[in-house]
Amino acid sequence: VTHWHSPKFHAYFPTANSYPAIVADMLSGAIACIGFTWIASPACTELEVVMLDWLGKMLDLPKEFLACSGGKGGGVIQGTASESTLVALLGAKAKKLQQVKAEHPEWDEHTIIGKLVGYSSAQAHSSVERAGLLGGVKLRSVPADENNRLRGDALEKAIQEDLDNGLIPFYAVVTLGTTNSCAFDRLDECGPVANKHKVWVHVDAAYAGSAFICPEYRHLMKGIETADSFNFNPHKWMLVNFDCSAMWLNDPSWVVNAFNVDPLYLKHDMQGSAPDYRHWQIPLGRRFRALKLWFVLRLYGVENLQAHIRRHCGFAKQFADLCVQDERFELASEVNMGLVCFRLKGSNERSEALLKRINGRGNIHMVPAKIRDVYFLR
Repeated sequence: VTHWHSPKFHAYFPTANSYPAIVADMLSGAIACIGFTWIASPACTELEVVMLDWLGKMLDLPKEFLACSGGKGGGVIQGTASESTLVALLGAKAKKLQQVKAEHPEWDEHTIIGKLVGYSSAQAHSSVERAGLLGGVKLRSVPADENNRLRGDALEKAIQEDLDNGLIPFYAVVTLGTTNSCAFDRLDECGPVANKHKVWVHVDAAYAGSAFICPEYRHLMKGIETADSFNFNPHKWMLVNFDCSAMWLNDPSWVVNAFNVDPLYLKHDMQGSAPDYRHWQIPLGRRFRALKLWFVLRLYGVENLQAHIRRHCGFAKQFADLCVQDERFELASEVNMGLVCFRLKGSNERSEALLKRINGRGNIHMVPAKIRDVYFLR
């Protein structure tokens, strides 16, 4: 077993775990409901609605994303961030299809789908590209700036080029906390550009989103009101064990309509008054994952979770200072959240050899990344 919770595990991104989360998972396993509709287990649905409102308030999300606001919006627990990216893409695709059909009734669906194009930063996670493959649409990689962030002018340029070529822009993924270097795309610039062109904005904050429970990090999500969907993984950094990926939609009806197949055996009398989460996700069945959120939030409370995040960010600054003080090492990018990107000065081969030696000993586990041909350890 690779022990993800060893204090010497520094690969990928962290995965969360805690006593209340494990207890909740055991209880979920014991209750063993398959919560695809409200009637299949009312508590399973209703606790999830409430927990995603609690969590949304902790992040200070716009009220349009919360079910308690009385609008259309609401949250759902997905399995992973990659699932959320695909769900949002399929919702965006359904929305744009309807829009274009109204403008061009003579075009058939295949013609429209052939013209659809989505966007993400060249630094976005590989799952975004995969969502394009699974959704059967073209996705375009937009170059990031010198600080590895997607900027509004680069997105505007890409959209304009595609419009000039007769394509139909429909979806943009803005990443807050990239995998390579934890860079933050400029949502405040990209959001308005996408809104102007009626392009669905999906915000992927898989790792870094947990830090937004701390007010001092919220400036990084400036422009969140321009987003159509937002996702982060409490199972990465918020003491909730895998799998628990929180997703909010300001208008879930596009996703619900895209996924809605309603056979008689799944119908029930309460339809419409509570969400049937089977329409918000790719699988039909779902576990009682809201229990994990509830137990963790209840036992630790917001302040303890904030302290947990701040402590990790402090460790990263400490380690970065050690790197800077040692003349053999340099930082490969600015230190964001709990991630430090560092390397040996000189050729890539030196850092490659260092990583091989570290991992070869089987004591510490790390993975590398490469940006603009510079190899570093993260």
